[in-house]
Amino acid sequence: MSVGTSSAPGARDAGSPPAAPRPSGDLADLGIDPDQLPDGLVVADEQGRVICFNAAAERITAVRARDALGQRLEKALPLEDLEGRRWWQLTDPYGGLAIRVGQPERNLLLPGGREVLVSARYVRTRPTGPVRRLIVTLRDTEARRRTERSHAELIATVAHELRSPLTSVKGFTATLLAKWERFTDDQKRLMLETVDADADRVTRLIAELLDISRIDSGRLEVRRQPVDMGAAVGRHIQAYVAAGQPADRFLLRVQQPLPDLWADPDKIDQVLSNLLENAVRHGEGTVTIDITATASPREGEDIGTSVTVSDEGPGIPEESMNRVFTRFWRGSKRGGTGLGLYIVKGIVEAHGGTITVGRAPGAGAEFRFTLPVAAPAYLA
Repeated sequence: MSVGTSSAPGARDAGSPPAAPRPSGDLADLGIDPDQLPDGLVVADEQGRVICFNAAAERITAVRARDALGQRLEKALPLEDLEGRRWWQLTDPYGGLAIRVGQPERNLLLPGGREVLVSARYVRTRPTGPVRRLIVTLRDTEARRRTERSHAELIATVAHELRSPLTSVKGFTATLLAKWERFTDDQKRLMLETVDADADRVTRLIAELLDISRIDSGRLEVRRQPVDMGAAVGRHIQAYVAAGQPADRFLLRVQQPLPDLWADPDKIDQVLSNLLENAVRHGEGTVTIDITATASPREGEDIGTSVTVSDEGPGIPEESMNRVFTRFWRGSKRGGTGLGLYIVKGIVEAHGGTITVGRAPGAGAEFRFTLPVAAPAYLA
C-alpha cells in the first residue's frame, strides 16, 4: 500500500514552509489526497519517522502536521493505553514479532486524557520481513459515545414505559385471582379492560422497538401494494370520530387526479396514525390533511404524492425544529415515548420519500411527507 509522503523537515530549504503530504501510489491512482480522508491517517517510514499526517489527524490530536512530520512516531503521537502504559513501547511495532500484521482498533489516550480509537497496520515488503511502513488510523470517540448514550437512553425509556403497564397488569390480575368473589361483574369488567389496554400499550412499545432496530440496521422491509391515500386518511378520521372527536375537527382535502401510489399499506397507516395522533393530542383547532400530486423525490420519476398534516395549535418552537425527528423528542409532556416521529421518518425514507416539519398557515405545526409513486417495473 502506498500513502501520501512528505520529506523530513531537515531536507527542506531553510525558511521554506513545511510541505503538505502529497498522495502517491494507490491514493494518487484514485485521485485522493490524504487530507480528503474522513479518518486520521498517520504513516511512519522504516525508521519510525512520520512521513504523513493528514488534516483529520491534526483535528483529532490537536497536533499540527508540520510539527509531526519528520518526528519519531512515539514523539509525534505519544499514545498511552487506559492503564497509563506508553503504547509504542508496549507494542514495539519495529522490533516485535515479524509475523504480526498490525493492531486491532482500541481506545487509547492522547496527552491530556482525551480518548481516541486507534488501529495500526504493518506493511512489509515480504512476509516476516522488516516493517517498511507503519500505517495508523485515528477516529474520534465522540460518535461512539453518542451512540452509547442513545442506547442507554433507549433502555432507560423502555424500562420506564414498560414498568407502568406491567405493574398495572400484575396488580389487577393478582387482585382478581385473590379476591374474585368479592367484586361485582362491572368491577371485574373495568379491571379486565384496564389490563387489556395496558397489554396493548406494551405490544405497541415492543413494535416500536422492533421498528427502531430495523431502521437503524437498514433492514426495514417495504412490501409495496397499491395504496389509496385518501381512503387511508379517511379511515383514520372515522376512527377518531367514533372515539368521540367531533367530525368538524378534521378537514380532508384531496387534489385530483392523484398518481397511482405503490407503498406498504401497513407502514403508511403507521405514518398517518402517528402524524394525526400528534395533531390531535398536541395541537388545537382544526386538523387539516391535504393530499396532492407533487414532484417525486426519486430521481427518474416525474410525479409523487404529498400528504400535509397541519393543526392550529401553538406549533413547534423554532429551536426544536431540527430535533423533531430524533429519538425521545417530545412536543409536550402529554405522554408518549418520543419514538413515534423517529419511526415515521425511517418509514418514509425506506419508501424513498422525504418528510419535513414547519409552521402551518394557522400558526400550528405542519408535517409534510412526499412519496414516489414507485410503480413496479412491469407497469412502466
